[in-house]
Amino acid sequence: MDESINGIQQIGIGVHDTKAVFNWYRKHLGFDILLFKDEATASLMTRYTLGEPQRRDAYLSLNMLGGGGLEIWQFKDRIPQGPKHPILLGDLGINAMKVRTSDIHKSYSEITDLGLFGITEISTTSYGELYFYFKDPWNNKVQLVQDSYTFGSSETGIGGVLGAVIGVSDMNASLKFYKNLLGYTHIVCDEEIVIPVDASKTIKEKFRKVVLKHSRKGIGGFAELLGPTQIELVQTLDRQPEKIYKNRLWGDLGYIHICFDVQGMDILRQKAKSMNHPFTVDSAQSFDMGDAAGHFSYVEDPDGTLIELVETHKVPIFKKLGLYLNLKNRKADKPLPKWLVKTLRFHRVSKDI
Repeated sequence: MDESINGIQQIGIGVHDTKAVFNWYRKHLGFDILLFKDEATASLMTRYTLGEPQRRDAYLSLNMLGGGGLEIWQFKDRIPQGPKHPILLGDLGINAMKVRTSDIHKSYSEITDLGLFGITEISTTSYGELYFYFKDPWNNKVQLVQDSYTFGSSETGIGGVLGAVIGVSDMNASLKFYKNLLGYTHIVCDEEIVIPVDASKTIKEKFRKVVLKHSRKGIGGFAELLGPTQIELVQTLDRQPEKIYKNRLWGDLGYIHICFDVQGMDILRQKAKSMNHPFTVDSAQSFDMGDAAGHFSYVEDPDGTLIELVETHKVPIFKKLGLYLNLKNRKADKPLPKWLVKTLRFHRVSKDI
């Protein structure tokens, strides 16, 4: 079996209160499928937690319109720390997550009514994509993108994670990493842009922006739910960027990682090592998060942004009846039947928890 990147499984968000964040995203952005919630010790992540295992609470929520989910992550024995300085576009790490919407004008109206900060006007990219930005109540920047892909339905018309905006220091080195290891070989655009970076719009900076997509359709069991993805790399050309997680821990406030659903972890491990980006964390065979299980690893992009790779082995279908989907021994490149994936709706949460 060859290795494959099937899609973005989730983006991790470090938070103060898992329930509050889950409830907000459930209500307003349609992430209402609570696939699992798990409290445990992240014993394998000590490389990123000052050598000390950290107890954490984690929720994984999905959106059945299609796209990646959210891993909402909270320290249990430590107060999570925010960035020391405001995050500027092009700072090193995940600047924003991209979320798809089937009707951007409807979504813009609904988001505006929430009275959030950082809402921009609807703009059009050089390649014809409509988008706008806003900040969630915890200051995490979100880019909402008009996208026609759907898997199921969502009351909000807003879907799952489409991708991420990632700040980089050396565009050519980052392109090599994302193209060769993760398969983002299709360049949608490669351009220099000049945009305002302050509230008054008087200070402008020059950036190099490259948007990447996979050149092939995703494969694997959940590829149709996860849908097509894109990675937007941004390099500031006018200043020295700051590292977003400088002097902070994985799990502190903000976007802590981007996670890809994969097949062929052993081959990916060899490929990453050959590219001088060896796995920094590796669960070896299988991890167990109570309701779900699999094999996970971490690798760093050239600027240290954390990339999680997960080979899923088991997911719950209807936990009360003891029904689980075992993926470990099934044919890796065969998508699951759509009706079977849609049974994840049994995990839908219709009110605040």
